[in-house]
Amino acid sequence: MVVLFAFIGALMFTILLYMWFEGRKNKISYTELSFSSFPNQFSGMKLFFISDIHHREVSETILNKIKGDVDVVIIGGDLAEKGVSFSKIEKNIKSLSAVAPTYFVWGNNDYEIDHLKLENLLKQEGVFLLVNNSMEIKRNNESIFLIGVDDYGHRFDDLEKALKGCENNFQILVSHNPDIKKKIHENHRIKLILSGHTHGGQIRLFGFGLTEKAGLVMLKRDLYMLVSNGYGTTRLPLRLGAPAEVHVITLRKE
Repeated sequence: MVVLFAFIGALMFTILLYMWFEGRKNKISYTELSFSSFPNQFSGMKLFFISDIHHREVSETILNKIKGDVDVVIIGGDLAEKGVSFSKIEKNIKSLSAVAPTYFVWGNNDYEIDHLKLENLLKQEGVFLLVNNSMEIKRNNESIFLIGVDDYGHRFDDLEKALKGCENNFQILVSHNPDIKKKIHENHRIKLILSGHTHGGQIRLFGFGLTEKAGLVMLKRDLYMLVSNGYGTTRLPLRLGAPAEVHVITLRKE
């Protein structure tokens, strides 16, 4: 009996250790997408997408791999949460904004801290805030629009306001909460949605989790949605079946 309990205890410890390592991974998921409507000048453009950093510090391993290789950095919300020091938040902002022009959308946990102080930190480092608005990126005579909505969970989002002025261009929508897909209409010209929030269920047993599995899905023809597992965790620093990840997304002209 003692041997059995010792075996079970060792097994549980091993599983928990594995789950802890899953939550600390520095996995870069690579995705390539082609669109017939993608501007020629931007073909081959690379986006670095990171969401749900929470308590983690972005690894130098990741930063060294993406420096000089990506054109845009997008922080998909939950950069912070209650209990995360501003010194760690500032270090993450500085590290990411040093890689490439950086854009940020608010997540639900970002509002747990002094969000005005966070906003000032972001602006000081030259990060562009996508708060129910859009930013145009130009190359010669062509352009694409990055569109961002405020947190859907707090009902701060206003997609129609964010879309004003960019109707006839290639559009990438960033929303921390993937439920923004419920507000996409047939007349919208959005081609790619980037989201996080769900952590991919964080702990999935036999393929089942509290939320849908993260990943890339086609919502309709020429509209893709990428939901990230996220880089960090909140409360429980464990993962199973939904390892921590960040993304490099290459966009091409079809």
